[in-house]
Amino acid sequence: MMEPTGIFLDIWQSGTALIEAVPRSGLLVATVAAVLAGWIGSVMVRRHIPLGGLIRFCSTIALVGILITVVLQLSRFDPRMAFSMEGVGLPDQVVEGGETRIPLAPDGHFWLQADVNGAPVDFMIDTGATLTAISMPAAQRAGLTPRTGGLPVRLNTANGTIAAELTTIDELRFGNVAARGLDAVMAPNLGDTNVIGMNLLSRLKGWRVEDSTLILTPNNPQPVLERDDRE
Repeated sequence: MMEPTGIFLDIWQSGTALIEAVPRSGLLVATVAAVLAGWIGSVMVRRHIPLGGLIRFCSTIALVGILITVVLQLSRFDPRMAFSMEGVGLPDQVVEGGETRIPLAPDGHFWLQADVNGAPVDFMIDTGATLTAISMPAAQRAGLTPRTGGLPVRLNTANGTIAAELTTIDELRFGNVAARGLDAVMAPNLGDTNVIGMNLLSRLKGWRVEDSTLILTPNNPQPVLERDDRE
């Protein structure tokens, strides 16, 4: 059981991380502004100052809009709940192509080399990772930039919890598979390891391991790219 001091420490660290993330997140900035406006509106109403009710009403509408935006962004992490967000600049996440086989590496992991926006990047496949993660050096080679106005992301790593930024990979190709509009996280403290997570794997028709080989099968198989992933 976690000691009370440990619980308070976790709460303190989470609160500190949230405050640190406010300047980097448009949604958090908007939330703080809306809450502040709502408080000001309530004070104005109690003191019978004109426009207090209007300010409080606009604050409520803004908070509802922020909540809807958060739900839509979180839904992108799960293909069963995914909604199209092209209207706010986020494309549909699509994974297509043909069957691809990846042999087990000597270190006990499945590794592949992919083209990220045309730049070669080595990835480890991690079924325990919710999101695809890419290191800063690889992100820079691929021309990836942090997504503005998105949710702050905290990642649990072997070196502790780190702050990360959401980004969008226009195209990620490996073997006979192509993923487009894929969400990913990037962080300076992520190290040199790049990870393909479940937000890509769960958009496949299926994946399985046979004879130390990982077999990926996309939906609606079609010839997308021919290459050998046994590097």
